Amino acid sequence: MKIRIAALLTAVLVLGAIAAGCGEDDSDSTATVTKAQFLKQGNAICAAGNKELDEEFEAFNEDGHLKENQQPSDAEAEEIADTILLPAVTEQLDELRELDAPEGEEEQVDEILSEAESAVEEVEDDPASIVTEANSPFTRVNKMAREYGLSVCGEE
Repeated sequence: MKIRIAALLTAVLVLGAIAAGCGEDDSDSTATVTKAQFLKQGNAICAAGNKELDEEFEAFNEDGHLKENQQPSDAEAEEIADTILLPAVTEQLDELRELDAPEGEEEQVDEILSEAESAVEEVEDDPASIVTEANSPFTRVNKMAREYGLSVCGEE
């Protein structure tokens, strides 16, 4: 009788372990992100990136690259774009792409990020566009970002 109880107890423990293994794995499930959470995370990414961008631009300017009250030359604009602006914006976009978009708003978020990536490509093709065009390639995407609530990301 003791053997049966021990065998039955062992069987119950094994079945319990198997049943526990067959349930949903919480690590594989994705929690729904609210828009407020997404905006908080996204704006934090942009705030950190903008701070770094400002610091790098100030360091560039302190080295005497730019003259006060004078528009940068095409060569200076290209250097600013290639060494400061594009790497910072690309890093921010990569980090924003890693965030989960709020449920039902994935397309809108993707549209904003895709527009930003298009602006990056435009500046890569014509770095002087950041200073010589009336509207920077980022004007449209900045407006889209602000309207969505990514106010820090959409700062001019």
